[in-house]
Amino acid sequence: MSDDILVRLMAVLESRKGGDPSNSYVAKLYDQGIDTILKKIGEESAETIIAAKSGDKEQIVYEIADLWFHSLVLLAQQNLTAQQVLDELDRRFGLSGIEEKSARIKQ
Repeated sequence: MSDDILVRLMAVLESRKGGDPSNSYVAKLYDQGIDTILKKIGEESAETIIAAKSGDKEQIVYEIADLWFHSLVLLAQQNLTAQQVLDELDRRFGLSGIEEKSARIKQ
C-alpha cells in the first residue's frame, strides 16, 4: 500500500516533465532547474528540523511529507525512481549502519 502511493506520485511527477510551468508547480520546479529543486529540499529539511524541535507531531508529519515530495521531484528530475531508493534500502536491510558505512568506504 505505501509503495503504491510512491508509484502513483512518481507517475505524476514524470507526467509533469515538459508541462506548462504556469499550470503546474512541479513543471515550474523542473523549468527553474536543479538549483531551485535543491533549495526546496534544503528549506523543507530546515522546516522538518524546526518541527521536530517543537515536538509537534502533526507538523513533523506535514514537513516530512513536503521533504519526501521534493526529494521525489529531484529523483524524477534526475531520471531516477523511488524504486531505486527502495531497492537500496532493501539492500541495506539487516546490515548494521557501521557495516554498511564500512562497505561504502572500501569501494
